[in-house]
Amino acid sequence: MCSVCGCGDTVRVGDLDLSHADAHRFGLAHHHHGLGPAGLSVPGLTQSRLIEVETAILSKNDAIATENRHILTALGVLTLNLVSSPGSGKTTLLCKTITALGDAPLAVIEGDQQTSHDADRIRATGAPAIQINTGKGCHLDAQMVAAAINDLRPRTGSYLFIENVGNLVCPAAFDLGEDAKVAILSVTEGEDKPLKYPDMFTAASLALLTKTDLAPHCDADLSAYEANLRRVNPTIEILRLSSRTGDGMDAWLAWLRARLAAKGAT
Repeated sequence: MCSVCGCGDTVRVGDLDLSHADAHRFGLAHHHHGLGPAGLSVPGLTQSRLIEVETAILSKNDAIATENRHILTALGVLTLNLVSSPGSGKTTLLCKTITALGDAPLAVIEGDQQTSHDADRIRATGAPAIQINTGKGCHLDAQMVAAAINDLRPRTGSYLFIENVGNLVCPAAFDLGEDAKVAILSVTEGEDKPLKYPDMFTAASLALLTKTDLAPHCDADLSAYEANLRRVNPTIEILRLSSRTGDGMDAWLAWLRARLAAKGAT
């Protein structure tokens, strides 16, 4: 049962007692639980209490993220937080990127609820990687990343890629100490994703529109994707690419190298 929506409740419609879920399914109910000051609803907690709880959690996280950022900046490490829904192609893109960067020093932090499959794939490229399993957690936080940084000990002037848990909601709110969030959106997901999950795409500096080789096969309107991205974030950079064919990879690599050079200069 959904603790936010209250889908276990019964709704009375005429002579019928329908579950809340059934009412949604038949188009008989439309509830918006994100209109209050806290932006969400939790049974038993007032909006003011929700704000207090969120502020306390995020302030602790942000303090650790600031420490992470100081350490990584002192080393001239470009740190990118890769965020997306599951199945967008993050790990495949990372493997292709690592290979294309050649001898450039880099390391990877992999976040998933369970398994080490993605870290194993990264290590197969020769890159050092640490797997973080979050259990029931739906995102990485700054303390998890701090422990991984301590173990990885990234080299001066290197790249640090953080592949976050596949989730377009929670990772948007948690600073990890990164230089930028990079949102990965595949053309198979639908052009309305930025409108449905605006917080994530608003927090991102760059959007990678991936799997563009599949666009003709799923009637994807790439212009609509870009228009919706800019509706929620007018300043976001957008790059189109295909990890399978390599189209657009040069622009992505150029973006990485330019950001690393700027980080080193800083």
